[in-house]
Amino acid sequence: MSEYIFKLPDLGEGTVESEIGEWFVKVGDQVNEEDVVGTMMTDKAAVELSSPVSGKIVKLAGEPGDVIAVGSALVVIDTQGTADEGRVAGAPSGAKEETVGGPSGPTESPVAAKAAPTDAAAPADLPSARIITSPAIRMRAKEAGVDLALVQGTGPGGRIGRKDFDRYLKARATGTTIAAPGIPSTKIKEIKIIGLRRIIAERMQAAKREIPHFAYIEEIDITELESLRKHLNSKRDAADRLTLLPFLGLALIRALREFPQCNVTHDKDRNLLLQHEAVHLGVATQTPDGLKVPVVRHAEMMTIDGLAGEIRRLSEAARTNKVKKSELSGSTITITSLGKLGGIASTPVINSPEVGIIGVNRAVERPMVVNGQIAVRLMMNLSTSFDHRFVDGYDAAAMIQCIKEMLEHPATIFLP
Repeated sequence: MSEYIFKLPDLGEGTVESEIGEWFVKVGDQVNEEDVVGTMMTDKAAVELSSPVSGKIVKLAGEPGDVIAVGSALVVIDTQGTADEGRVAGAPSGAKEETVGGPSGPTESPVAAKAAPTDAAAPADLPSARIITSPAIRMRAKEAGVDLALVQGTGPGGRIGRKDFDRYLKARATGTTIAAPGIPSTKIKEIKIIGLRRIIAERMQAAKREIPHFAYIEEIDITELESLRKHLNSKRDAADRLTLLPFLGLALIRALREFPQCNVTHDKDRNLLLQHEAVHLGVATQTPDGLKVPVVRHAEMMTIDGLAGEIRRLSEAARTNKVKKSELSGSTITITSLGKLGGIASTPVINSPEVGIIGVNRAVERPMVVNGQIAVRLMMNLSTSFDHRFVDGYDAAAMIQCIKEMLEHPATIFLP
């Protein structure tokens, strides 16, 4: 037996260890060169790893959720007598390893970004070309005549793994059906806290533990703003219609000129506050994998259309796992919105190392007193949180009042 040791490569951005997300193979499986064997989780995304050789899987490093160091053995493959190039120094004869980079610079890595060329490489005639799975599963489905749209995926974002596909084939072969309605279930599903959900949990816990949050909630009359928005949208195609977010974004950008102490990130390692002239606007986005915060770079340079288009592009990329790693970091302040589910008020958690976050609640019509008369107005609350170590309550309240004034008199948003 000739063994090939595929070691966990450097996944970028100074990664020293990574969490196993999902295996698409098991011990004993045959793999071909470039077959995806599994995913590893970084702070930003799931990264697919492809086998550098053909052979039989002899050993896997661990179970999903286990954390292993860069350079550790990830998969051992029996290459069945293939050329033994790349032998590990000091390893038994016949053992080889996969390495990335070296004194002469990096070499081509078998790492492929999740939801990148894998789907595009699938046969174009497959009706399931948009379904998230590996090329190996697509090929098995084609050979078995299975429509992948009928297979329930249990991986991140509904990804169909090997176990999901095998479970479907078994059910189809045996005619298994789900329990009849009316029979109470006693099953308990154990969900391991791994991947993006684990990262979110750790960051939220750290933010609440380390940052003394204080909340400030203000109601805003957006009747005139909504009238302007509808007027502008009446002359636009559906794909280019404006939501409230770009208006709020522009108002926030203008307010930060007067309150630069809120456009700050905290470098706790150097005990410094970094006050930014640029506004890199984080837009919290709910995705099938959990909450992601893609970043609109240099939002202060954009028009209403430019900002709206970039928010649409990044939000869609985040939801479809096509957002780049570089687009998920570096924000200086964040807007978060639950849209129609926004409720009356909320207490958003600060996106560390920022010092403030602006939460958008649901807009509702309410009776209000206007010039001594009762009138129906469209009202929306802004629920905000600030880091009380670095932002005083007065400054936070003054900035939100500045935003309120612009949103209630929307023409002022566009003044120089």
